[in-house]
Amino acid sequence: MDEKIETADNPFGVEKHANLKAKIAVSGSAATEHLSTTNAFEACKELGREIVKQGAICITGATTGVPIWSARGAKEAGGISIGLSPASGAKEHVSLYNLPLEYMDLIIYTGFGYVGRDMLMTRTSDAVVIGPGRIGTIHEFTVAFEDQKPIGILEGEWDTDETLKLIIERSHRQAHNPKVVFESNPRVLIEKLMELIKKDKEFEEARVYRTSEYWSSGGGSATQPKDPKIKRIM
Repeated sequence: MDEKIETADNPFGVEKHANLKAKIAVSGSAATEHLSTTNAFEACKELGREIVKQGAICITGATTGVPIWSARGAKEAGGISIGLSPASGAKEHVSLYNLPLEYMDLIIYTGFGYVGRDMLMTRTSDAVVIGPGRIGTIHEFTVAFEDQKPIGILEGEWDTDETLKLIIERSHRQAHNPKVVFESNPRVLIEKLMELIKKDKEFEEARVYRTSEYWSSGGGSATQPKDPKIKRIM
């Protein structure tokens, strides 16, 4: 474990994400029959490979289809693959939900069903990739969009990318989350997301350190900041 050293610039000894890997979730259809005539599986497998090659961890919903192909790519590249299951345990995961156990180093059994699983998966991740999918995929996109996560939408022979582009345009809410990128090349898509993740972490670090410095210098009480414009986040 790294030693936490208190300095003038880091009064609480908070580590600057020195050893934390980026976490990128892959969202997409668990069903596969409508994708059999496309290159979706190989593209999603390549997403998993690129997530690992670029130094991140692959997160999925621990399900079939697009997610397991991405998890497979991550494992074949020698990386870490983590799945978040809607089930409350391994038995329910397999017997009730009929979900796989392969290509994952760790499965977290949320017990919250698909809706709760979706929220935990997106909030666990630093960014979300949207592959070919349907209603569940759009739900995961919506959660990530509202949370202002970096989102990469994989373009291809499917129509999910066009559907989401239309939703964003007609919502007139592009300004709410400007960190949505469209790209057909898996490598380039992950590169763009990694850059957005880096910017997010730099911004968060600056915010935390400014606030910690404020509090360490006696800038307010435990319940009421001296400056009303500064919210306590520690």
